[in-house]
Amino acid sequence: MQYFPLFVDTSKLKVLLVGAGDVASRKLALLARTYAEIVVIATDISAEVSKRAQQGRITLVKRAVVPEDITGFDLIYLATADDKLNAKFASIADERGIWVNVVDSPELCRFITPSIVDRGRLQIAISTAGAAPVFARELRARLESWLPLSLSPLFDFVAAKRKEVQQRLPEFKQRKLFWEHFFRANGDNFDDETPVHYDNGFQGLSIGGEILLMDDETQASLLPIAAMPLMQKLDHIFSLESLPFMLNEFIRRDAQRGKLPSLSELSKLYQGGQRCLVYADNETITQFKAHFPMAKHLRAGKI
Repeated sequence: MQYFPLFVDTSKLKVLLVGAGDVASRKLALLARTYAEIVVIATDISAEVSKRAQQGRITLVKRAVVPEDITGFDLIYLATADDKLNAKFASIADERGIWVNVVDSPELCRFITPSIVDRGRLQIAISTAGAAPVFARELRARLESWLPLSLSPLFDFVAAKRKEVQQRLPEFKQRKLFWEHFFRANGDNFDDETPVHYDNGFQGLSIGGEILLMDDETQASLLPIAAMPLMQKLDHIFSLESLPFMLNEFIRRDAQRGKLPSLSELSKLYQGGQRCLVYADNETITQFKAHFPMAKHLRAGKI
């Protein structure tokens, strides 16, 4: 991938925005929601930028930018209407090792700003690597309508409870199961029932293992939607060969990988509450299925 997504702690960030017109104002509207220290340098100042300066949210310098300004910053946004000026100062920033973004010129950017869905602690970033920002905005609109605003206070609640859960459930497997039970019962709501679901999550915790079987003739793209949550809960993945790219994309990234286990080894993992996927040829999968009738056989369109 050309662009690697990162989430940066903005409380330690110093940002320079060159330009204060309509385009710069839209960029500033997003930056102002962060904890970053923001300096704006421009000659023509929009009403929105002036308002933020009067509020003390930004430091506003009313003059033309000069090369000496391009120092001491972590990020620089160039949002003027002068393409030659933008290119000149982007080059200076690159020479000085400062990450720069030139609005509407991805070829001059060291980084790009994705379209963002903001639900407090839950942040979703969407990018098309600068190719189709209109589509990124369309996708963001779909996600905005799908993700309820209640997610923001819900994750504040969860964050406040994490230390208590760690103290009450010292084992990672217990904590993972607890949160699975909590979110299954509570969903994405935050209301009077949320604390009830939290308290109920500690009752009757039992760690149950799971075995998923998938033969190498089944295409991952044809798996049912119901298989996706199962893939994200896996602890172990066993296969004779490398997993197909698409299947690997569906699977929990920090799951342990290994060669095919013995029947006794897989049985021990299952009894210990581990969730395992066995990926192999059809004959091998048939053998495992005969030994583990409780296993879920993943096939095109069904489980």
